[in-house]
Amino acid sequence: MSKCSDTVLVTGGAGYIGSHTCKALANVGFRPIAVDNLVHGHEWAVKWGPLERGDISDRTFLDAVMVRYRPAAILHFAAYAHVGESVTDPARYYRNNVVGTLNLLEAMRDHGIGILIFSSTCATYGVPRSVPIDESVAQSPINPYGASKLMVERMLADFEAAHGLRSTSLRYFNAAGADPDGELGELRDHETHLIPLALDAVSGRGPVLRVFGSDYPTPDGTCIRDYVHVTDLAEAHIAALVRLIAGGASDAFNLGSGKGASTLEVIKAVERVTGRRLPYRMAPRREGDPPLLVSTPFHAARELGWAPGISDLDTIVRTAWRWHQWVESGRLTALSA
Repeated sequence: MSKCSDTVLVTGGAGYIGSHTCKALANVGFRPIAVDNLVHGHEWAVKWGPLERGDISDRTFLDAVMVRYRPAAILHFAAYAHVGESVTDPARYYRNNVVGTLNLLEAMRDHGIGILIFSSTCATYGVPRSVPIDESVAQSPINPYGASKLMVERMLADFEAAHGLRSTSLRYFNAAGADPDGELGELRDHETHLIPLALDAVSGRGPVLRVFGSDYPTPDGTCIRDYVHVTDLAEAHIAALVRLIAGGASDAFNLGSGKGASTLEVIKAVERVTGRRLPYRMAPRREGDPPLLVSTPFHAARELGWAPGISDLDTIVRTAWRWHQWVESGRLTALSA
């Protein structure tokens, strides 16, 4: 059994960002224990520590895992994260993201685990009153997904006041890209993210890409978003964990590149990296899509010593394209069999 000081539980550790973070944890000497129900995660993505298959809503399961491994901290990624689905089925999101997290926090309280890194989101800001967005911008989510994450941030503050839990909430902007070593990447049954959809379209694996909105008040009329490489996100989790272990105070940080790219600029990057023409068509705006979402990552730079190292758009697309080709080749299917 590993020492308490280097063992951490990673809920959602078989998922996209969770698995990349497990690799980063192992690379700096932590022992990540992936906890995942495999509803959206993948068993093949768990390579740097054991997998405990179960649901955070199952208190008996959580108790057994915490007794077995005696973790020093929890990194909490387990959540449903599709904005559109949260609007049509809000109960699913509140039950899993909020009630599930409450169950996890009560288990942490009862087992004396006092450190948690929370996977939050820029969706807690809703349509921001000012851009670029820093941590002082009012949080006013416009969908149940963002609301569920904001509720967890509130629970963390209340559990600190009542029980001394220290936590860090990391508010991601648009996570993208794949492990530069080619070991991990984004893979979903029903993809909603722009870059994987664009790669599906450019390879012929998927339909023509739809570009939602061409009349936004942006230079080319399409939405602008802040894309941050998933490996950079993983490194931010390490920095946040080390800070809390060293006695740092609870806080929240925006994680983004600090630069925006429009949908048409992403399309051009995909064509540049792949050397292929990407078929796309314009479509009406989606309700609730802000024209511009860009972070100011300065607070994370000051307090965590973190800055994105490989979040330029071409690197993001290049690593995602390499992963896409690996999946398309059938090698992932053989690995999963």
